[in-house]
Amino acid sequence: MPGIGEVELVAERKIIGGETGRIRVVVISLIMGGALSFLGAHPLQTRADSPSPGSGWIRVNQVGYRLGEPKAATLMGDSPVTSGRFRVVNAATGAVVFRGPVGAARGFWSAAYPFTYTLDFSALETPGRYYLDMGDSLRAVSPTFPIESGANLYEPLLANALFFYQAQHDGREVDPSVMDRQPSHLSDEEALVYETPAMRHGAPVGPLTRVGGPVDASGGWFDAGDYLKFVETASYVDDVLLFSVRRYPGLLTAPGSDFADEARYGLDWLDRMWDSDTQTLYYQVGIADGNDRSIQGDHDSWRLPETDDRLAVSPGDPAYYVRFRPVFRAGPPGAPVSPNLAGRMAAAFALGFQVYRESDPAYAEQCLRNAVSIYDLAKTTNIGKLLTTAPHDCYPEVSWRDDMELGAVEIYKALSQSDLQLDHPASYYLRQAAHWAQEYMLSPNDGTDSLNLYDVSGLAHYELYRAMAGSANSDDLEVSRADLLDDLSDQLNRGIQQAQTDPFGLGVAYGSGDATPHALGYAVEAALYDELAGAPEFAAFGRQERNWALGENAWGTSFIVGAGTTFPVHLHHQIANLAGSLDGTGAILLGATVDGPASPADCANLSGLETGMKTGPDTGDRFAQFNGHGARYRDYVSVWPCVEPADDYTALSVLLFAQQAG
Repeated sequence: MPGIGEVELVAERKIIGGETGRIRVVVISLIMGGALSFLGAHPLQTRADSPSPGSGWIRVNQVGYRLGEPKAATLMGDSPVTSGRFRVVNAATGAVVFRGPVGAARGFWSAAYPFTYTLDFSALETPGRYYLDMGDSLRAVSPTFPIESGANLYEPLLANALFFYQAQHDGREVDPSVMDRQPSHLSDEEALVYETPAMRHGAPVGPLTRVGGPVDASGGWFDAGDYLKFVETASYVDDVLLFSVRRYPGLLTAPGSDFADEARYGLDWLDRMWDSDTQTLYYQVGIADGNDRSIQGDHDSWRLPETDDRLAVSPGDPAYYVRFRPVFRAGPPGAPVSPNLAGRMAAAFALGFQVYRESDPAYAEQCLRNAVSIYDLAKTTNIGKLLTTAPHDCYPEVSWRDDMELGAVEIYKALSQSDLQLDHPASYYLRQAAHWAQEYMLSPNDGTDSLNLYDVSGLAHYELYRAMAGSANSDDLEVSRADLLDDLSDQLNRGIQQAQTDPFGLGVAYGSGDATPHALGYAVEAALYDELAGAPEFAAFGRQERNWALGENAWGTSFIVGAGTTFPVHLHHQIANLAGSLDGTGAILLGATVDGPASPADCANLSGLETGMKTGPDTGDRFAQFNGHGARYRDYVSVWPCVEPADDYTALSVLLFAQQAG
């Protein structure tokens, strides 16, 4: 008999089914927009979701496991397992292909399911589709999953992510084959400009004050499940997408996953929001919440975006600013720009130069000029509250030195590839990047976050490290490459410390918000660090964060639509809800990445439906039994803290999937 930690490969056939219930394995190939997604049996269709005393669930990465990588799942149950063994079964033949001992206990999850264990099947290296079960020792069966090459597993998910961004298009450039999209918000082509209004409880106080226009604010991406457009998020998304395209051009310029073209769509909108002639930044299109008197906001109704263009309104009507959306400016022409916006916009334009300099030199040159002009306007003293969105609480960013670091290093890289003669040489921006890296390390934000919308230091440090390694002028900078690597290590170790408190290994505290993008950010950052260090120091942590987001979590669901066998189907997303399917098949918003579990307080009193919302088949609060560790997850259209997808969440999935497929 194998001892603890040993494994036994077997070739045994088993008939699926029997008196205790029949396991149903379903694989559906869904082809949409060139993407191939594998959808499987809903968890309610498996024996594992008909629990009884002495039963449990096996949670896996439902997208699958790459050949050659360590492979493990998590068993959660209502009773302890002291000497059990698990099996891996070939889903096509019923053959048991692997047996192994249940690993050490991983800790308490909840009163309902206090027992968790690791099931390690790393030795299995045969491509195929499988599921895990506990044999006769415990009633627990995993979803079916593949073992395949990274390319086979993750390239289809890149096409799904592109589908999501295409569904987010505003303006005339929409694809009707994507969620039946129709042109929308055509009045943005001649939008009027207003000062940022005073806000009370997130709503504007008094009438808006016009200061200019018309300007062309058309196109761009809807920010999330609503129809607002923000420079704060769009510039971050372009930073991540353009970095990904530059790094993985073969993957991300291919038919069906052409993110070079999609990133340019976003960059074109940023170019419209930055008036280089007058040095004016426009940072937002639309009003989030209206007030009780005279202004209706974007969030005040549930509808398809094209209906806004059909509103018959006049000035003074509450819905006037829904039909004729205001554009808010960051300040008068030539005024200093909030450093978070200046830094991340500069990075996007400078990355645009790097990506498009060969295919469209004139466009690339304009991007680089934009990058330098907006970076040089950054306000870096007496900051106060950062300008993000109106209201600020939509995206309450507090960290900005990392944005400046990223903007400076991307300008340095762009100028190093350009013959343009500007006010400062490339070396100036390398020194700037090192300065802001040092300032970030000395700030209270240092090491407190993973790579995500609110902290881009993980990406900035990686880019600066690479720039310094290729420069002969890096000896007298304020930071060294060792400093950058140490700071990245500190961030990742903080995530590891948190992960050690969770049986499923999530690197951020449950209930703190943005669980999925934080997990994706840690997974991306771990790979970036290991590349620089030349050793797989954080590979295990990165895999765990990836696996958590894709199904190896207490709720047994992937948090990315179309990725895996169980994923969100009742999205808080107007287009998906009104123009798509509500049962997880057919017209679904492929690639949409949601927040995932949130604090119970954030989910309280959100079960009611707004006028116009649709609901699918009533599954109730089917994930409630798995809630624990101060977190709740509900797949229901009105529970937006759990199931509203966002552009910035999905951007990290693009980079992660490219890393996994590349």
